[in-house]
Amino acid sequence: MEKVAILVITKNGVALALSLKKHFPLWRIFAPSKFSNEEKEIEWFDESTACKVGELFKTNEALVCIFSLGAVIRLIAPHIRDKKTDPAVVVIDDTGTFVISTLSGHLGGANNLTENIAKVLGATPVITTAADVNKTIAVDLVGKEFGWEIEDDSTVTKVSAFMVNEEKIGIFQDAGERDWWAPKREFPKNVVFYNNIEDLKNSDCKGFLIITDRQIENAELSKRAVVYRPKTLVIGVGLHWDTTKSNIKEGIDFCMKKFKLAQKSIAKFASIRKEDSVQGLQELAKEMSVPIEYHEKEKLAQISIPNPSQTVQSLEGIPSVSEAAAIRSSAGRLIVEKQKFPPNLTIAIARIIK
Repeated sequence: MEKVAILVITKNGVALALSLKKHFPLWRIFAPSKFSNEEKEIEWFDESTACKVGELFKTNEALVCIFSLGAVIRLIAPHIRDKKTDPAVVVIDDTGTFVISTLSGHLGGANNLTENIAKVLGATPVITTAADVNKTIAVDLVGKEFGWEIEDDSTVTKVSAFMVNEEKIGIFQDAGERDWWAPKREFPKNVVFYNNIEDLKNSDCKGFLIITDRQIENAELSKRAVVYRPKTLVIGVGLHWDTTKSNIKEGIDFCMKKFKLAQKSIAKFASIRKEDSVQGLQELAKEMSVPIEYHEKEKLAQISIPNPSQTVQSLEGIPSVSEAAAIRSSAGRLIVEKQKFPPNLTIAIARIIK
């Protein structure tokens, strides 16, 4: 975490903030101008602390306040919106004895930040989120370090409650990284793994964690599950210079629906490197926040594919673009063979094996 502001309002706080900055040089320190001295590492402000808190709350990933917890709560209260967008807030007492995770402990990263600061200061970290104090799975953080997304976060609170209250939780995983739980750490005793969705559905579990890049078709199961989407799908795209964004999007949507795959699991697009990039693909990649990986045709020519094309051979000098690019970018296996869409688009999908 780089965009972090340290806010202090006492002389002791200034000294403590400067000691923190030695360990976290990218963090910025803000202090009232009434304490101003020759210290260039500090950004002195003239406005009220309340105004400054409002500004820093909106413009930083995290806010570290070195003053009383009660005062911090009153100052940030008008700016709190929701845990998906609020920054992490950490409070340190004036002597540096306690470091308290105050807001956005999980999604915002305040708990990790608290641990890191406490270690540097030799202080006591104070973390109160239930999953952490009970040493169980933080449902809203599963796979976060790998870039996994939650399909629908409306079930997170309910399943989290089941988890911390040690109700039986069923887990099914058929895609993504396998080391998402703490290394060398046993899973909680209330967690049971299942080899298939049917057994999961028919179990007596109160809630479920499902890690998959496939669509979940059972509505009742979805209501009791947190579904995680690992980044495992590579979309191979064969196209002409004038293929439009809407044409590509329609083709992808058709494939994802037909083959029951999750759009949030798309890791990247893959295609052949052309003299000029295809604008339609670039526009769609930007709109969907999905990177594009281009391959030289000589590299694609080396890939064994199931559906070689004479048309592609005559146009590109190789027998395949979409299938070959998907396989090469995934280093995995093809799960959707080439699908053709008029006038000039082909799509294939491969799965990255983790």
